[in-house]
Order: sequence, then structure tokens, then C-alpha cells
Amino acid sequence: MTAPTGVSTEERQGASPWLVLVTLCLGFFMILLDTTIVNIAIPDMSTSLDASLDQILWIINAYVLVYAVLLITAGRLGDLFGPKRLFIIGLVVFTAASAACGLATSPEQLIVFRIVQGVGGALLTPQTLSTITVIFPPDKRGVAFGVWGSVAGVATIAGPTLGGYLVTDFGWEWIFFVNVPVGVVTVIMALITMPDLRLNRRHKLDWTGTALATIGLFLLVYGLIEGEPHDWGKVWGPITIVEVIGAGVLVLAVFLYHQYVTRAGEPLVPFSIFKDRNFATMSWVSSAIAFGMLGLFLPLVIYLQSVLGLTALQAGIAVAPMSLLSMVIAPFAGRAADRAAGKWVLTVGLTLWCAGMATVVALAKSDTGQWGLLPGLLIAGTGLGMVFAPLQTIAMRNVPPRQAGAASGLINTTRQLGAVIGSAAVGALLQAQLVGKLGEAARTNAADLPPEARQPFLDAVAGATGGSLHVGAGQSGATIPAGVPEQFRQSLIDVTTRTFHEGFTNAMKATLLLPLIVLAIAAVSCLFIRQQQPPTATAPTEPHPAEANAQP
Repeated sequence: MTAPTGVSTEERQGASPWLVLVTLCLGFFMILLDTTIVNIAIPDMSTSLDASLDQILWIINAYVLVYAVLLITAGRLGDLFGPKRLFIIGLVVFTAASAACGLATSPEQLIVFRIVQGVGGALLTPQTLSTITVIFPPDKRGVAFGVWGSVAGVATIAGPTLGGYLVTDFGWEWIFFVNVPVGVVTVIMALITMPDLRLNRRHKLDWTGTALATIGLFLLVYGLIEGEPHDWGKVWGPITIVEVIGAGVLVLAVFLYHQYVTRAGEPLVPFSIFKDRNFATMSWVSSAIAFGMLGLFLPLVIYLQSVLGLTALQAGIAVAPMSLLSMVIAPFAGRAADRAAGKWVLTVGLTLWCAGMATVVALAKSDTGQWGLLPGLLIAGTGLGMVFAPLQTIAMRNVPPRQAGAASGLINTTRQLGAVIGSAAVGALLQAQLVGKLGEAARTNAADLPPEARQPFLDAVAGATGGSLHVGAGQSGATIPAGVPEQFRQSLIDVTTRTFHEGFTNAMKATLLLPLIVLAIAAVSCLFIRQQQPPTATAPTEPHPAEANAQP
């Protein structure tokens, strides 16, 4: 393979790859920051918008749903029309949607604007990995991905701490407004620094494959999210949730068949990518990591604020040590991955992360102090910092630059599908556990009430677990009936609050076993990674991707 003519040395060296990396990471940082900030603001949004747990789950999942559905298409569009163009368009859409989210006055409005945010995030994200793969030579990608991975640590720090500060002192709206200046600065930097690369520019988009993938993913994800609220029954007239999920699986099967029969052309999913065992394994591991991350932190954030009574800022500071360790360790993990140790770095990282979060679950009680979870969070942070950079390096190392956009879109899609399934599964399991655990705690604590107040108390708890459960900061999960005599009201409030704290803690501990099991399986899966010596700068390997495939 020889480098194409018509690309001068000056043009190739016009912008430092590291300066481009800063721009890419800033945009990626904004996407991750939004996720972590939204999580820390869940209790306050629930209180301010009078949103139930079902609506809160949709505020989170509406974004992830659209994000997952569009990622493959966005990655392919980046190949066809250039990652710079798609990156900037995604930034503009995401920034504008963030401003609209901050102006929302109801849960329904916020859900709609979160959908638009998902469109912007999907357009932006695949362009980061594909551009890094193209502009960095193989022997430097591990370091670049290490920096990219450390951004995840920075965002997880900035999200809870900055988000906690904004929510506590200014209101939940500012968790979205903060994206506006970051987005504007990143757009300007992208216009100046990013090279106008073109990959596969003379090919056409697979519109049939795009339509099938979009419809299939939407039906599957929608069914998973809406299953529990509809009791896995009817959702659209006579159509049931099970039928919606089945239709999604069927459409995705047709999509895969279509991609197979058109493999000689330009399919949306190039099956040749999955011939690399490492890429196929990392696609599953990436999905499992996202499942575990969203599944673990959703109940944990509610627990810190609604059970332990921490403010949003205190909750953010409580989890900051985990994120800080992750940020510090990630670049070292990236360099280790360059030295062919990525398999073992990733395996150890996942094992430590799983062990740390298991320790958090064991330490969680209804009266735990702000720093009571610190030992588990430190272990989890050490493991988390060893995960992201090796994962991306192992997944993308053998991907040809001409397929970088498609591969980036695929691995990001599997990650987001894992997040969707994790959020839906953990949310459904948490709601189911709350019914049983709150009922048990209510029956136990009812003995502390006067006989006249016991039935109103049990009715209030039963009503909450029946679908109107609120988990806002300072709330007790249930609404005390208006007709309760005043002399019983305070006692009823106290017992109801204690019941919610005990019931939610027990339900959380049982629920979090699911993501822990998924993470443990992912750690074992890393043993199937094919170990190899990474290419060096002097080895006769592929030419620099920017020289071999980039066309200005």
C-alpha cells in the first residue's frame, strides 16, 4: 500500500495530532459531563418537576435511546462526508438542545429536548474515535486513547462535583446551561484545528440498512424501557411489549441478513471487522461495561441524596475520589496497552471495579455516613481507570483506517445498547424490589404507630409502590393522605421516611447484584483476547493512516 499523491507534507502536518486530540476530547468531555451531571441531579429534578421514578427513567433513557439508534449511521456518515463536518454539526445540535433542556418546565418537555440531545451526541461521538485512529500511527494510538480515556475520569469528577455545586446553589437547570459555553468554544476549536479528512468519499450510504437498523434498534430499546411501566402487557392498542421487542429482534435479523448479502458492496456493518476476535470481544465487553456503569450509579445517586440526606454537592464530593483515581490511572493504562499488556490491564481493571462496587454494596446501610462508602469507591476507581484506554486500543488496533468510522460507530452502539439495557433492566428490577422491600419495611414499622394511623400508613406505601413513587431529595417515597388527623401526621411522616430509607437501601442492594454479575462475566471474557505485539514506529507495518487514507 502506498500513500496517495496530492497530499503535501505541509498539509499533513498543518495541525498537530495532539491539538486535534484536545478538541476531540473537549467535545467528548461535554457528552460525558452531561450524563454524570444528569445523574447527580435526579433527586432535585424529581422534586422540582414533580416527576415520578418512571418519568426520571425516561429523562435518562430518552437520550440514550436516540443516541444508540443513530450511532452506527452517524459513524458511517462520518466516513462518507468527513468526521470534521459531522463533529461540528453534532456539537451545534447538542449545545442548542442543552439550552432548551435548561428551559424545560415539565418532565415531558425535558424528555423531548433530551431526545434532541441524543441526536447531537450520536453525530459527534463516533467521529472522536475514527479521527484518533486516522491521525495517529499504530504505535501512538494507545497513548492517545489513554488521554481519551482520562477524559472519562475528568468528566466523572466534574459531573458530580460541578453538577452538585450547580444544583445546590443555582438549580438543576444549570446542569444543562453549562454545556453552552463549552459547546461554543469546542465548535471554534474544531473549525480551526481539525483536518478535513475524507474516507470512502465516493461511496454511498446504505439507506436500506440504515432504515432497518434504526427501526429495529428503536423497537427493541423502546420495548425494554417501557416494559415495566406497562407491566409487560399492551402498549399500543392490542400490541404488547413482548410483540414490540420481538418485532425489533426480527427487523434486526433482517438487517443482518441484508448486510450479509450486500457484503461485496458498501454495507453499513462491514462483517470483515468482526473477523478480528479482539474487536468482537471488545464490542461485548464495552456493552457490559456500560450496563454495569449506568446500572450501578442510577440507584447509588438516589441512595446518597434521598436516603443518606446528602446535598447534591456532598454526594458529588463523596464519589469524587473514585473519579479522581480513574483520571490519574487512565494515561498509564494506555501506555501499558501500547506495550502489549492491554489484555491483562483490562482484566485486572474490570476485576477491581467489580470488587470495589461489591464492597460499596456491602457497606451501604440506611444510616451510612458521607464517607462510609470510601473504601469500595477507591478500589472501584483504581479499576475504572484501567478499563477505557486498553479497551479502545485493543478494539481499534487492527481496524483499517478506511473502516474506522464504521468500527467506531459499532463499538459505541454496543456500549450504548448496554447502557439502555442496563438502565431498563436495573430500573425495572429496582421498581420490583421496592414493591417487596418497602412492603416488608412498612409492615415492620407499622407497629410503631397508633392503631388508627396504621392503615393510612400502609395505604400510602402501597399507593407509592403502585406507580407514583417519588424519589426526590428529602421525600419519603409516599404522599401522606390529606384526611389523616393532625395528631398522627408527624408520627406518620417519621415512620414513612424511615420505611422508605430501609426499603430503598435493601432494594438497592438486591438490585445491584445484576450489574455486578454482568461485570464479572465481562472480566472473564477478557481472557479470550488475542495477545499480540503492538507495531512500532520503525516496524514495516501499515503506513501512517493520515497519509494512506486521508484526502483533504
